Amino acid sequence: MAQDQRQAESDSQKPTNQNAAQAAGARVEFSFSSGLSSRLASLNISLAFSSYQSGLLYMLGRNPQGGLQIYQSAFPKPMGLHYSPEHGLILGTHAHIMQLVNVLEPNQRYKGKYDGCFVARTSYTTGQLDAHDVGVNEQGKPVFVNTRFNCLATVSSRHSFEPIWRPEFISALVNEDRCHLNGLAMDGHTPAYVTAVSRSDTIDGWRDRRSNGGVVIEVQSNRVICEGLSMPHSPRLHNGELWILNAGTGELGVVTRFEEGMGEFQPRVFCPGFLRGLAFCGRFAMVGLSKPRHKRFEGLALDQRLQDADSEPWCGVQIIDLQTATCVDWLRIDGAVSEIYDVAAMPDLVWPMSLAPTSAEAAGVITFPPEEPAS
Repeated sequence: MAQDQRQAESDSQKPTNQNAAQAAGARVEFSFSSGLSSRLASLNISLAFSSYQSGLLYMLGRNPQGGLQIYQSAFPKPMGLHYSPEHGLILGTHAHIMQLVNVLEPNQRYKGKYDGCFVARTSYTTGQLDAHDVGVNEQGKPVFVNTRFNCLATVSSRHSFEPIWRPEFISALVNEDRCHLNGLAMDGHTPAYVTAVSRSDTIDGWRDRRSNGGVVIEVQSNRVICEGLSMPHSPRLHNGELWILNAGTGELGVVTRFEEGMGEFQPRVFCPGFLRGLAFCGRFAMVGLSKPRHKRFEGLALDQRLQDADSEPWCGVQIIDLQTATCVDWLRIDGAVSEIYDVAAMPDLVWPMSLAPTSAEAAGVITFPPEEPAS
């Protein structure tokens, strides 16, 4: 792990919600490893990460001088992120699923510097579903984990959501967070695997199963393929393996041998925090870390792991080299912000930013397709 800490410069829009305003008014300090900027450059990516605690969406890029830049924009309870060049950035928020698209052409720069300017051109009002992970289906429509109703869902032009799947142990589609369904692994445009904190079929039943009740479920067969986990999050398919974050133990790892029956979780690396948010680029994983929240995240095996390692929990993003199982670069957040939910890698973008949908700046960004030349 690189040892040097340097400060990252940040830009932001004026916060438009209470949580973001409180975070902006409180002390927040960003620091990072000395190699992070060159790492992003060599991978040709920038990063987006969300914090529903602060009410901010963050975009991490780099300026022409090689310095890191963090752009912060206010969204109501931003959570799940899914990025693709085709569909832009899908973002789950307090009561909306939004599609943010880069409105710039490859040769355009917003304010003379940003090569990505993400604007919420499409927004679906879902109501308060506590939506977690998100993806995009074959029709280009967002798919999301509807945690309050214990199901996978897609958006609807009329209703709050359209359910498409739920675990077989959930007996009814009701507004009760029973198993705390949270994570979604997409296989291309198809939902493939989900994570849940428990198999509970009673309201709030998952809270009593946080230590070892967690499961991974294969969507197509509706079969539990791994169990005994501690608050698993962020399942992702990468290089032929199913990766998950076993958040309650602070471990990034893979599920093995699940094709033969019940699989096993194989830890690959320990990260000092409650883990949520996972993205990949080649041999590297970008992992989101949060500090354990009072009562909700405390009392788990993570507490003892941190004590054994003589370490304090982090909030930030660590880049893990999967070949060596070590952290090679990192961004750390100290101060008022202590939780991150999701992380997305955005290829081919150097210095991106986003506009809060209710901001005056977003209202002033007007774009339209070029006119066809007269024949």
